[in-house]
Amino acid sequence: MSRDKQRLGNLMRHGKVYVWKGTYAMVRAERPCRGAIAVIRDRKETTCLVEEPVTAGRTLLAADTGWKIITFDMVLPFSLVGFLARVSAALAGAGISICALSAYSTDHFLVKSRDLEKALATLEKLGFAIERKER
Repeated sequence: MSRDKQRLGNLMRHGKVYVWKGTYAMVRAERPCRGAIAVIRDRKETTCLVEEPVTAGRTLLAADTGWKIITFDMVLPFSLVGFLARVSAALAGAGISICALSAYSTDHFLVKSRDLEKALATLEKLGFAIERKER
């Protein structure tokens, strides 16, 4: 087994996952949204991740609602190869669509609320410890 596969396996067997409280929306806006959890700007658009109640009363170009945030509660080194690939492949195999966001030291996946329990069960099969209480 390669060193990267071994590191990946160890992280998954000892890794923890938790779900954020609330439901979120990915929105396209003309400018960054105040209070957004994440903002991604490129040459064509500005995308914000916001709490769903925050979408009310805003002028948005588009919105996709009903997302839950799953956080991998562990430090993932930049040199680690295959983490996103392995986890997203397992979720894809279960028929679960995701939106992945990487922070400096860990990753977060957005899954639709209707797919949350199925996603958590899939992650549990990979070896992750699931914290069932939302944070």
